[in-house]
Amino acid sequence: MMRLRWWKCLPFVFLLSLQPVSAKEKVLVFAASSLTNALTELADRFEKKTGDDVILSFASSSALARQLVQGAPADLYISANTKWMDYVIAQKAANADSRKDLLHNQLVLITHISSPENSIELNAQWDIDASLQGSWLAVGDPAHVPAGLYAKQALEGLGLWQQAEPRLARANNVRAALLLVERQEAELGIVYQTDASIAENVKVLARFPAETHQPITYPMVLTKKVPSAASKAFYAYLESAEAATIFRKFGFLTNG
Repeated sequence: MMRLRWWKCLPFVFLLSLQPVSAKEKVLVFAASSLTNALTELADRFEKKTGDDVILSFASSSALARQLVQGAPADLYISANTKWMDYVIAQKAANADSRKDLLHNQLVLITHISSPENSIELNAQWDIDASLQGSWLAVGDPAHVPAGLYAKQALEGLGLWQQAEPRLARANNVRAALLLVERQEAELGIVYQTDASIAENVKVLARFPAETHQPITYPMVLTKKVPSAASKAFYAYLESAEAATIFRKFGFLTNG
């Protein structure tokens, strides 16, 4: 009498449970804090399309770059300037061949919406002390925060740095500088246009001329030698027409 093999007697449902199940992947993204709103929306859209998880870590580009060099397991890094991307590449903490310039931004001078001041002419004659009225000029720390580096360049380009430097409130990232103005702990602030556009209680007094500072460029890179399928997919998604529309909605300038 022929005997059935034991596995042929198992219920079909149980056999299905033995089939390999494709687990959703996770993508850890290190990104400049100025990208918080745009990337959060894009990550949500990507997750709904793919089922993969996108974990976003926002901070100053410099802090994130140092973490990468120290071995942090991110899959993607988006910097707010080229200097810190150069550093990550030089330290072999990223896949240099995948480096691409993704976005651009503008630098603006802001104040609280309750201020009677509505505009300031940015030139060498600007009396910063008079405008501050004993308060502070909030910026990302020029020692390492990209927005602060651009702010210093712009002030130097206008011949205002020596006057401004003693009045600076140096923040750990550009969003922290924005918050100082929102809380009225600083009379004025220098932030990105994209930060000013998402804040409900600040207004733009002036835009710094592009020629006063280096171009505000956001390069991105895959960090692992062998990137996961999900990280490559999210990288590609950030270059899509859909992503460009979202970035522009938040005030970024795209390449397309």
